[in-house]
Amino acid sequence: MKQLLALFSALILIVVFSKALVAQISLSGEIRPRSEFRHGFKEPLETGKKPAFFTEQRTRLVGGYKSKKVEVGVSIQDVRIWGSVDQVYKVDPSLMNVNQAWATIKMNELNKVIVGRQILDYDNARILGSLDWAQQGRSHDLLRYIFENKSWSVHLGLAFNQDSYTPEPAKLDNTFYASTNNYKTLHYTWIKKLFEKSSISVLLLNQGMQIAPDTVNYNQSIGVNVSHKIGESTFKGEWHYQAGKNGRFKKIKGFLAAISLDHSFNNVGTTIGIDWLSGDNPNTDSFEAFTPWYGTNHKFYGLMDYFYVGNGHKNFGLVNPYFKTHISINERTRWVLHLHHFISDTRIKGSNYSKTNNNILGNELDLVFSYNITPDVNLKLGYSQMFFARGMEVVKETMDPRKTASWGWAMLTLKPKLIKKD
Repeated sequence: MKQLLALFSALILIVVFSKALVAQISLSGEIRPRSEFRHGFKEPLETGKKPAFFTEQRTRLVGGYKSKKVEVGVSIQDVRIWGSVDQVYKVDPSLMNVNQAWATIKMNELNKVIVGRQILDYDNARILGSLDWAQQGRSHDLLRYIFENKSWSVHLGLAFNQDSYTPEPAKLDNTFYASTNNYKTLHYTWIKKLFEKSSISVLLLNQGMQIAPDTVNYNQSIGVNVSHKIGESTFKGEWHYQAGKNGRFKKIKGFLAAISLDHSFNNVGTTIGIDWLSGDNPNTDSFEAFTPWYGTNHKFYGLMDYFYVGNGHKNFGLVNPYFKTHISINERTRWVLHLHHFISDTRIKGSNYSKTNNNILGNELDLVFSYNITPDVNLKLGYSQMFFARGMEVVKETMDPRKTASWGWAMLTLKPKLIKKD
C-alpha cells in the first residue's frame, strides 16, 4: 500500500513540475461504479436461494510521459465493493495494485520495444484481450517488440513469470512457479497485413504451464483472422487450433471456428454470426476442448457470462449462433440488443437429464442502453434474460434451478482529463 501511495505522489509531482520538461505529460482518472442485481448470473439460481445485489467500483489514476524516443505509462487502480470495509478501519481487503507500468523505447519510426506490465489486446480479443468489463481488467508482465508501417504489423512477446513466495534476496535457486492460474512462460507472434478492403492476421502463441516442480507442459495456439468489406457490409472469419499437452498430460486437439457478417445502414448496425468451440470427448486419449485462454469472453458468449468467464464450462464446448444490433439515436444515445442460442458441442449426459440426444442449453437476450452525459461521463443500463433448456442443469450441475435467470446493472463511468501538456 505504501509503495502504491508513493507512486501516486510521484505522478502528481511529475505533472506539477512538468513545465520544465520538453515532453508531453498527461494525467487522467477514472471512477466507475457498477451496481448489479444477479438473479442467476453465470449459473442458474437454485430454488430457495435469494438474488444478489451489490455495487463494485473501480478507481484509476493514469499518468503518462511522452518524448521523441521514450514513452511511459503508469495506471494505478483500486477495486472494491461498497461497504467492504468499516467506516473506521486499519485493514483493507480491497484490491489496490498497478494495472499498468510500462516504458516504450522507440528505435526509429517503425520499430519500438515495450517492457513492463501492459495490456495485450489483439484482433477481436478472442485469445488476448484487455478484459475491461471486469473491474480489475487483465494485464501481462512481458517484453514486447513492435514493427509497424502503413500495411504491416509485427508484434513479438516474451514473458517468464515467477512468484514472490521466495522473494529477493533469498531467491538463490530454482524457478518453480506456484501459480495455477497463469502461465510460467509465454511466447507469441502476431502478424497483420492490411489491404485496401481486406485484412488478414495470424497469431502464434506458445505457453508453458508449471505442472510439477520439475515439469512444465507446453501448449500452442495458432489462429487466423480475416476481414473483407463489400459496400456497407463486412465479412469476418476466424479459425484457431490448439495443440500440446494439458495438466493431465493428454494431447490437446481443440479448435474454434467463427464467421460473421456486419452490415450498417444509416444509424443502425447489425451482425449475424456463429461461434463453434470444440468440446472434449472423454472416451478418447486426447483433450479436445478449446480454451480461449486470455480473451475477453464477456463480449462473445452472452453478457451473463455463462460460458468461459471464470469457469471452465465443464469442457462441453459451445455452438453459439447469434444476432446483434445497435441503434444510435443521436450522438449521445445508443441502444444495443443481442440474441444468443446456445448448444453444447458434445453430447450431454447426466443423472438428472433423460434426453441425452438433446444438446440445447438455452437462449439469452441482452439489452444495453448507453448515454453520454458529457464527453467525459457515460451512463450504461443493462438487462439480460436467460431462458434455460434442460441441458443447462447438467452443464452447470444445478439441482432444482429456477426456470429463468435475469441480470440487471447500471454503470456510471467518469474519465476526467486532469492535466495534459503538449
